[in-house]
Amino acid sequence: CVCVCVCVCTALVLWVLMLLLGGRADACPASCSCLGSTVDCHGLGIHTVPKNIPRGTERLHLMENQITNIERGAFDELKELERLRLNKNRLSQLPELLFQKNEGLSRLDLSENGIQAVPRRAFRGATDLKNLQLDKNHISCIEEGAFRALRSLEVLTLNNNNISSIPVSSFNHMPKLRTFRLHSNALRCDCHLAWLSPWLRQRPSLGLYTQCSSPPALRGLNLAELRKSDFACSGHSGSAFVQPCSLASGSCPPMCSCSNNIVDCRGRGLTAIPAHLPEAMTEIRLEQNGIKSVPPGAFSSYKKLRRIDLSNNQISEIAPDAFHGLRALNSLVLYGNKITELPAGVFDGLSSLELLLLNANKIHCIRATVFKDLENLALLSLYDNKIQSLAKGTFGSLHSIQTLHLAQNPFVCDCNVKWLADFLRSNPIETSGARCASPRRLANKRIAQIKSSKFRCSAKEQYHIPGTEDRRLSYECNSKPVCPAKCRCEANVVDCSNLRLTKFPEHLPPSTEELRLNNNDLSVLEATGAFKGLSQLKKINLSNNKICEIEDGAFEGASSAVELHLTANHLESVRGSMFRGMEGLRMLMLRNNKISCIHNGSFTGLANVRLLSLYDNQLSTILPGAFDTLPNLSTLNLLANPFNCDCRLSWFGAWLRSRRIVTGNPRCQGPAFLREIPLQDVAVPDFRCEDGSVLEDSSCAPGPQCPAQCTCMDTVVRCSNKHLQALPREVFCFFKGLDVIIIYSSVVHTLLAIGANPLYCDCRLLWLSDWVKSGYKEPGIARCAGPRGMEGKLLLTTPADHFQCLGPVEASVQAKCSPCVSSPCQNQGVCQVHHTLQYTCTCRSGFTGRNCETPVDACVSNPCTNGGTCLSDEQTRGFSCACSFGFHGTFCEVNVDDCEDHGCENGATCVDGAGNYTCLCPPDYTGLLCEEEENVCSPGRNPCQHQSTCISTLTGPRCVCIPGWVGPDCSIDYNECVDHRCQNGAQCVDHLDGYSCVCPGGFSGEFCEVSLSTPSPSPCQLAPCQNGAPCQDQTGSAVCQCLPGFEGQRCEKLVSVNFVDRDSYVQLQDVKNWPQTNITLQVSTAEDNGILLYNGDNEPIAVELHQGHVRVTYDPGNQPSTAIYSPETVNDGRFHTVELVTFDRMVNLSVDGGEPTTLDSQGRSLPATGEAPLYVGGMPEEVMPASLGLSADGPNVSSFHGCIRNLYINHELQDFTRSHMKPGVVPGCQACRKLYCLHGICQPNSAQGPQCHCQQGWMGRHCDQPITGGLAPLSASHRCVRGVCVPLDAQTYRCDCDRGYHGALCHLKEEAAAAAASCRSLQCVHGRCQRSEDGESCVCEPGYSGESCDIESPCRGEAVRDYHRLQRGTVLCQTSKPFSWVDSASSSAAAASCCAPLRVRRRRLSFECDDGTSFTQDVEKPVECGCKECV
Repeated sequence: CVCVCVCVCTALVLWVLMLLLGGRADACPASCSCLGSTVDCHGLGIHTVPKNIPRGTERLHLMENQITNIERGAFDELKELERLRLNKNRLSQLPELLFQKNEGLSRLDLSENGIQAVPRRAFRGATDLKNLQLDKNHISCIEEGAFRALRSLEVLTLNNNNISSIPVSSFNHMPKLRTFRLHSNALRCDCHLAWLSPWLRQRPSLGLYTQCSSPPALRGLNLAELRKSDFACSGHSGSAFVQPCSLASGSCPPMCSCSNNIVDCRGRGLTAIPAHLPEAMTEIRLEQNGIKSVPPGAFSSYKKLRRIDLSNNQISEIAPDAFHGLRALNSLVLYGNKITELPAGVFDGLSSLELLLLNANKIHCIRATVFKDLENLALLSLYDNKIQSLAKGTFGSLHSIQTLHLAQNPFVCDCNVKWLADFLRSNPIETSGARCASPRRLANKRIAQIKSSKFRCSAKEQYHIPGTEDRRLSYECNSKPVCPAKCRCEANVVDCSNLRLTKFPEHLPPSTEELRLNNNDLSVLEATGAFKGLSQLKKINLSNNKICEIEDGAFEGASSAVELHLTANHLESVRGSMFRGMEGLRMLMLRNNKISCIHNGSFTGLANVRLLSLYDNQLSTILPGAFDTLPNLSTLNLLANPFNCDCRLSWFGAWLRSRRIVTGNPRCQGPAFLREIPLQDVAVPDFRCEDGSVLEDSSCAPGPQCPAQCTCMDTVVRCSNKHLQALPREVFCFFKGLDVIIIYSSVVHTLLAIGANPLYCDCRLLWLSDWVKSGYKEPGIARCAGPRGMEGKLLLTTPADHFQCLGPVEASVQAKCSPCVSSPCQNQGVCQVHHTLQYTCTCRSGFTGRNCETPVDACVSNPCTNGGTCLSDEQTRGFSCACSFGFHGTFCEVNVDDCEDHGCENGATCVDGAGNYTCLCPPDYTGLLCEEEENVCSPGRNPCQHQSTCISTLTGPRCVCIPGWVGPDCSIDYNECVDHRCQNGAQCVDHLDGYSCVCPGGFSGEFCEVSLSTPSPSPCQLAPCQNGAPCQDQTGSAVCQCLPGFEGQRCEKLVSVNFVDRDSYVQLQDVKNWPQTNITLQVSTAEDNGILLYNGDNEPIAVELHQGHVRVTYDPGNQPSTAIYSPETVNDGRFHTVELVTFDRMVNLSVDGGEPTTLDSQGRSLPATGEAPLYVGGMPEEVMPASLGLSADGPNVSSFHGCIRNLYINHELQDFTRSHMKPGVVPGCQACRKLYCLHGICQPNSAQGPQCHCQQGWMGRHCDQPITGGLAPLSASHRCVRGVCVPLDAQTYRCDCDRGYHGALCHLKEEAAAAAASCRSLQCVHGRCQRSEDGESCVCEPGYSGESCDIESPCRGEAVRDYHRLQRGTVLCQTSKPFSWVDSASSSAAAASCCAPLRVRRRRLSFECDDGTSFTQDVEKPVECGCKECV
């Protein structure tokens, strides 16, 4: 008593002292470590969040544990929490409002768990969250608005999940997002996901490699590259509200009605089976909808279902496990669909099924075992299908069948159907009158009435039914390989992932190309020959399992596999025999295992491996020669390993330096002075061992390793007295030939010998002691546990007289023989011994169960409303309600206001619903969230009047008026008399779409142009055909025959021009404010580059051809330039329509009516320079310097070569006759693509057709014949502006400039006469003189150097892009497309002796010849020139 008092007093004093001294009341959780404001509980194997975490914690590490569930409020007290790591646990769900009190949380890592859904309010309250990692989970559903509050988010990872669809605008509220990953999901690219494509395109650095998984036509395509038209839905796709992800007990779908546990969804336009239905429903009616498939596990969670009606839908596919687990189901109605085949096992386990209606489908094959579990089936209808034959025994298991319908099937009555006739005669259950369709002698006869001898197979008879499918289909499903159970097989891909498999699936289809077994519970890969016969197998994914051992030869037969993924397993070592049979392997992924050592036998037999990843293992050393068996290795990832850089790794540092292998620079982690230093940078002397010698290290030797807790000798493993809770994993992984396991004196309960039993050694056990002693059958391990005085004594050595019966047997011992002694019945229940059940309990009123432990269910009266589920409380004998989504309260009577955080946009009104909400859109808006603006041309918004056509554009509606009406809305009656042509004083009378002339006396004709007193001239004499167009008199009317390129009644407009010269262009002078308007033109060319439109001086905008695409660039001068590109190419020689629309600091580019691409000037005002002209097809040379910054890809100043027609500016067709056209621009669009000019340029000619305009020194139809007899004068064609032309050879010349001018063409004037005068003493041959504080100097032109710019740079080469031409006899041929190379022949004579190609590229090119033939040939061209030393 005194001792207790002293202890209590001492504890009280210590507690008071702690309070007086200001000691902290918050202690560190057990087993965790606390330092400052960081609490580290990682890797402890805990199953729940620890209690008593200090309130001031800022960083909490809970990763790498076994946490499966977190209750709401677990972090409410941690107001200062900034970083929380929960990765690598076993979380399957996220409670809503889990982080509502953690406003300062900035980083949250939830990766590598089993999370299946992201609820709408999962992150509500964490408004400052910047980094959220959700990758490598099982997420298949994201609720609408789940990320809406995360406006500060910068990093979001959702990759490696099972996401198939994402609600509209889910990521629109993250303006700071800089890292976003969505790859490796199961995205279904239908109309619901169309919004994501433009979102990704506008953010090219986010969401890289995001690809579609379905539909099959889009599988593997980058989502950002798809157009809106590619995202298609069939049927009524957008009517249903986005469903919640996960509900405790489900809820009634908003489009259905529910009462008395019956869910009625008949005729609601559904295209898919609703999710999260009430779990208590007994009947669901889904008939008369547009459902196309029944997905895996569609009804498996609704165990109380008794009737399912799916009739009259569009179902063509049923998953094998769609109805699994429905033991109570007695009626399944599937008639009136498009089912062609019943998957194996689809009706397995439906032992209560009594009615199965499959009539009016397209079933052609019935598997013999498909009805094997339907022992209670009374009625089966297969009426009106495509069945031609049935395998013997198909109906053998239908013991209760009373009615069978088989009529209206094209049965082929050969020897294979004889069994059916016998079956129907002995079982008169077929009431529909099934008849034969073939052969002819049995056609239309009832099968049950035909004698058995009539069913025969003969080569002389025709058994095939004309017009029906191949009869082989009737047998195909009984012979072809089936997909492994629970797996999904599509397009040679067998997907068995996320199924918690513990065994390798059997019977894989021989056509398998990719096998997915990731995210399962496989622990050992046995050598069962599973891969033999899989000759097409290319990829094996075994990541995220528990594999600790791979038996030798486990992959035997997988010789064609090129990828093997073993990431995130438990492998501790590797040896080459593991991978025997994988000679073709190229990629081996061993990331995130526990491999501690690599030796020279680890990778034997893998000579073709190019990529090997050992990232994030336990490697501390690597034995010499470990990678010698990998001669083709090019990438080796060894990062995140704890390398100990001692003397044993010195060889590896030298090896890394001598190999050209990408490694990522693995770093040392020890010893301390080498920590974090790249291993290949460590000097050889620094690789040293402390004692100067290399110690023997058996831990890295090839072969099995002994478990850490045990001792091993030969084939005996001793793990005694180690307090084991379970057998070490290594026992099963590494000791397959184990003879003896010694584990006594542990707490292992799975393997118990006699020595581990609490033996009660009284007189009744004397016989056992004598028996053990008689032949030493027990090795002296078994000990007594009682009675008192016998504890711990050995059964083998204790004398016989010690085994005595003294007094009554203890109750705990007696209970083993008489169960009622221990009073197992609870709550005053009466126990009675039973001869087979040991005992039974007779419960008093209010209790039930084997031990009377369960109170009578308080939920009998179903007190929960609104679809809530009643849950009984054993302790209080009361109940609680698990409410449906959208409700709460004691009885689920309160409807949650879902509009509190709605997503309705554009001022829409939110209307609350049951677990959802509806957006009532304001005028002019539509969509689920009112996020889309209605078409401006829709009824009620169309502003166009008088039957005009409305066209929706990015700037608003555009009205195309019918003749006679003008104005923005076609409301103005145009007065055609404004420009009338009535003559001789006639009066003009306006009409709709025209006018008439009222002639004075003495005149007549359409325009009163004919004098009645003089002979009337012909119509062509009166018709002023313009631009050289000839006139034809057709039935008294003048018709102008316009020359190519001209249009109009009088050929007055030039609308199409051909740019045939390389430096030609058209200048439009009277265009005002074109950047704020709509420009449309049609382009035809075979070139890759060239200017289409150019406008602006200081801040130019250009529309160009760039590598075959259309590029729009805007250069704001002192800021970085911006550019957009069309996804389409336009250089195929055909006409393409290019539309450019500018509005509100934005530029939209569209080609051929495709999805527009947007250029955002990012707040800068686009220029509206009415003073600067608009250039078409090129630009003058003096404008070029202002455009040198047009794009990051370099300036594109090459002129356009091709045809431009129908140029509209603000919907007004431009007339090129009003423009300034430089020579080289000709009317019309005559094609020059089939005329090859070897040394010249093709120019169209209206009379003779296209012709070659040859360069100086060449002649002939193709400019392929040199002119002999001296140089032709160049003075007539040279381009020297202010200077004298000096010929250099037959093709080139130079310009000697007049005083005051400079430049290659002498076209640039000196900046000032004073500057020129001051530089007269310095002559710059190829450059210009400038004066500075340091004196006079020459600024040389490109390619020249020296004090006087008189030294030409040797061997600089000239970039060329042109056709390559060949002469084959008399036939001239050239490549079908131009390509690029470098011409070293352009170098100066001084460099000619050393100039030569340094790099040459070989291309395979297609050639077309002028005789109509074509061929393919390899061509070598230099791509880099330089000087080589002369011999």
